[in-house]
Amino acid sequence: MRKTALRVVHELAQQDDRVVFIGSDLGVGTLNEFKEEFPDRYFSDGISEAHLVGVAAGMAMEGKIPYLNTIATFISRRALEQVVLDVALHKAKVRLIANGGGLVYAPLGPTHQAIDDLASMGAIPGMGVLAPADAVEMEQLMRQTLHHEGPLYIRLGKGHDPVVTEAYPEARIGEGRVLAEGKDVALITTGVCCQPSLLAAKDLREKGIAASVVHFPTVVPLDRKLVLQTLGAHELVLTVEEHVMEGGLGSRVAMVLAESDSRPRFKALAIQGGFQKRYGSQAALMSDSGLSGEGIASTVMEMLSGDEA
Repeated sequence: MRKTALRVVHELAQQDDRVVFIGSDLGVGTLNEFKEEFPDRYFSDGISEAHLVGVAAGMAMEGKIPYLNTIATFISRRALEQVVLDVALHKAKVRLIANGGGLVYAPLGPTHQAIDDLASMGAIPGMGVLAPADAVEMEQLMRQTLHHEGPLYIRLGKGHDPVVTEAYPEARIGEGRVLAEGKDVALITTGVCCQPSLLAAKDLREKGIAASVVHFPTVVPLDRKLVLQTLGAHELVLTVEEHVMEGGLGSRVAMVLAESDSRPRFKALAIQGGFQKRYGSQAALMSDSGLSGEGIASTVMEMLSGDEA
């Protein structure tokens, strides 16, 4: 995903001389071609994210469209004050590209695990929050960021995430997508949890359970119309996200549910236990929280059978 996102930034820079790139501690060779072609629009610094967010905001106020790339926790935690006061308060057209959303950096422990970023960034007034499922969806959404009004937080996956959206119509910022249809249960998902949700739907289909998979690459603003349609069409609805329970996709869907006339059974599947207490791979820690295809399908079967704890 990251390689795709940065490639598109370079291509956007070739189309529009307002586009600038700002990077923080990105590693040798990152966007070298951009740097060689547009040396006056390429900025790379060390670990000084708060400063760079301020720089990006200033550039945006002067008519530029800055794309800033660094680790997700450095944006959503370390530089949060600057994101709020320098970027969002002024509705600056800054694009915050966040490496390692969710549990991508699981081997580095809780300091680098962005398991609360959808909540912290999504609570900022005027901030759009994108969480694409794969590189195909990332490319489609990144091309639309050039003309989007206001700031954006763009959550990246691990890289080489399985591509699962290429057979569907183009993703649009602000819109959800129905990737599978079934009458028995709806799996509402975002980001890389789209892939295990599709696996779960396949597993459930083999067990005679028809599952819808409704994917939201834009978490904020949420496509409330599609959420309402999904809630109204199913008796069992689960949200599936690589994020803590509080403040993420599940919380937002639950709020829509509370304000609607629909009354399906509802459960939010999310990262359990808050800060993760063990080190391991992203897949292993997601599995611990039941966020694998097998885990999601198992939860659905337990709920349908009435065996849920």
